[in-house]
Amino acid sequence: MRLVGPSGEQVGIVPLAKALELAQEYDLDLVEVAATARPPVCKLMDYGKFKYESAMKAREARKNQAHTVIKEMKLRPKIDPHDYDTKKGHVVRFLKQGDKVKITIMFRGREQSRPELGYRLLQRLATDVEDLGFIESNPKQDGRNMIMVLGPHKKKTEAMAEAREAQAARKADREGAKVQADAPADAPAEAPVDAPAETPSEA
Repeated sequence: MRLVGPSGEQVGIVPLAKALELAQEYDLDLVEVAATARPPVCKLMDYGKFKYESAMKAREARKNQAHTVIKEMKLRPKIDPHDYDTKKGHVVRFLKQGDKVKITIMFRGREQSRPELGYRLLQRLATDVEDLGFIESNPKQDGRNMIMVLGPHKKKTEAMAEAREAQAARKADREGAKVQADAPADAPAEAPVDAPAETPSEA
């Protein structure tokens, strides 16, 4: 087998008995790391520590993995201006977080004969948030609904990193303000105490 030492150094091609002897000498485990290689590659290592570090790396990778999420926002063709602003605010927040947004216009009754109302509304929304997102899927009729998908300009991983930085900055600001609030105010200067008048001594 080809043997790799505990610090990654190449020991060379050695028989199994020699490799086991070295493992015992170093008080380490002999672990096969490339079984398909010719000859197979083994390494001297602390297998328990190796397993623990591998699990920690996998957990860290999962934590930083960005999951693509599609949020949904539903609107009516004749939406009230105040409601429109509220819904647009949600879309802005989703795009800032790096999420895609599926916008659904719901038509009822005779509104179905006027699809241009929904199309205009979707175009208006896309224009209002164009600095944060783009039209990933153009408006299309789906039964009684019209659907459009907006994609964020910012990747999910970037948005997550920015959110973490902003959170850390807010925490630092709060701690700074707390330290300032806890600092004792300057103590007022003490008023001088009048020395007692001397009493005349008896002759």
